[in-house]
Amino acid sequence: MALFDSHNHLQKFADPARIIAAMRAAGISGCIVNGTSEDDWEAVARLAEAFPDFVRPAFGLHPWFAHRRSARWHAVLEGFLDRFPDSSIGEIGVDGWVNEPSPAVQREVFLPQLALARDRKRPVTIHALKAWEPLLEGLAAEPVERFLLHSFGGSPELAERLAGLGAWFSFSGYFLHPRKAKVLEAYRAVPADRLLLETDAPEMLPPLEFIGHPLPEDQNHPANLPRIAGGLAEALGTDTASLTERTAANHLRFFGAT
Repeated sequence: MALFDSHNHLQKFADPARIIAAMRAAGISGCIVNGTSEDDWEAVARLAEAFPDFVRPAFGLHPWFAHRRSARWHAVLEGFLDRFPDSSIGEIGVDGWVNEPSPAVQREVFLPQLALARDRKRPVTIHALKAWEPLLEGLAAEPVERFLLHSFGGSPELAERLAGLGAWFSFSGYFLHPRKAKVLEAYRAVPADRLLLETDAPEMLPPLEFIGHPLPEDQNHPANLPRIAGGLAEALGTDTASLTERTAANHLRFFGAT
């Protein structure tokens, strides 16, 4: 039974080889490792080259780092996309939670990356936090055929609206915390063929009962994914095997089979 982590940041771990070994032992068949800025794109590339049967790279300029970009950021990004024809674009997006960079500066990098995804026919992974209107405005300005909203935390109504625009949605274990119970309602509204699983490791730590691989400093181990799948399956009223099979098929349809 295949299980895929559709969004993480393995490049942030001190010993990603050890992390990957634990992921394989936990039954995980592969993952998408997302870059966030020019500073870590090469680290993502090295992981993809070292573990080509397990790591699919994604390269993108995250909204938090839009104001720190170099003058050549777009050309550098295109270089990584040329180097890895099977790569996707991510993590990109819009964020209303941070004060800096401003929405205008975020838009300066968000729109060109959406256009790049469309022109190159690459899957794109989007971060959107407290910025639904800027997201919708960006998608209207630079529409893409399909996009993944990772760790989607919006409402059921918004999930339905975004699905109509081509959105897919990945669930992270952080939303299994009781205080996030309302978010689960949105995932009940997500079309079954648009649902994926993720860890966002080392971020988005799930509740204690869903942690099978504890790490220091409250880091989230991506090998926690099987327990996260079980938690979501229970919340959706289905069995873990069915959810795992469905999300694995969706992952391969969205990102393409390796």
